[in-house]
Amino acid sequence: MATTYLQLTNELLRESNEVVLTSSTFSGAVGIQAHVKDCINRAYNDIVMAEPRWSFLATGESGTTDPFYGNVSVDTVEGTRWYELKASSSSVANDYGAINWDDFYITTIGVSGESAPYTSKNLRFATLEDWKDFRREAENVDDADTQTYGTPNVVFRSTDGRKFGVSPIPDKVYKVWFFAYDLPTALSAHGDAIVFPDMYSTVLLARARYYMHQFKDDSQVAAFALDDYKRGLRRMRSNLLNPAPKYITDDRVKVV
Repeated sequence: MATTYLQLTNELLRESNEVVLTSSTFSGAVGIQAHVKDCINRAYNDIVMAEPRWSFLATGESGTTDPFYGNVSVDTVEGTRWYELKASSSSVANDYGAINWDDFYITTIGVSGESAPYTSKNLRFATLEDWKDFRREAENVDDADTQTYGTPNVVFRSTDGRKFGVSPIPDKVYKVWFFAYDLPTALSAHGDAIVFPDMYSTVLLARARYYMHQFKDDSQVAAFALDDYKRGLRRMRSNLLNPAPKYITDDRVKVV
C-alpha cells in the first residue's frame, strides 16, 4: 500500500514529540501540526518537480501503454495538420507536465483497414520558427493542394505548447505515438498517496526535516537533513531515470 499524506505527517510529528493526527483531525490541523503538513507537501513537490520525466509520472492506463512506441497515441485525419496533445484537457492546468518531443513515432500499425507492409518511422522535431522559415511557404500550398499530402516526417509544437503539427499534411489515417508525463498535483486529503515508490519516502522525509529545522532556526540539523535529501535524490535519479543495465556496470569501480 502506498504511503499516505497522513502517515508521512505523523512520522515527522512523532520525531518532534508532537501529537499525531488522525483521519478525522487531519483537515483541521493548526499550529505545529499544520506546519508539518506544509513541510511534507513542500518536500513532495520538490521531488516530483525535480525531474519532469520521472518514470512514475509517465501517463497511460495499464494495458494501453506500448513502451516500444510511446504511452500516448493520436490518430491523424486526412487533410488535417494540427492535433491536440491531450484532447481530454480543458485547461493548461490539466495538460501533460512534459512531452518527449524527440521521440514522436508514426505508424499504420493498429490503424483499421491497414495491413502489411506497414509504414513506420520516427518523426523529426523542428521548432515552429524553423517551420516558418523553411517550410511555411510550401505548406501553404499543401493546405490547398491535396496532391502534396503524404506521410508526415516532421513534427513541431504550437506556440501555446498544447498542440502538435505534422508535415506534410497526412494523406490518410496514421497513429502518432509519443511519451507524455503527467503534471503532479499537491497532496491534500489525509489518504492521498505519494506517486513514487514507497522505498523513497525516506527521501521526502529528509527534505521535510530540512524545512522543519530551518523553521526552528536549527541550521546544523537542517544541513544534515539537506545532505540526506541530496543523497536520496541522487539515488532516485540513478534508479528511476534510465538506469544503466547491470551488465554494463563495472563492479571494480568503487565510490568512496
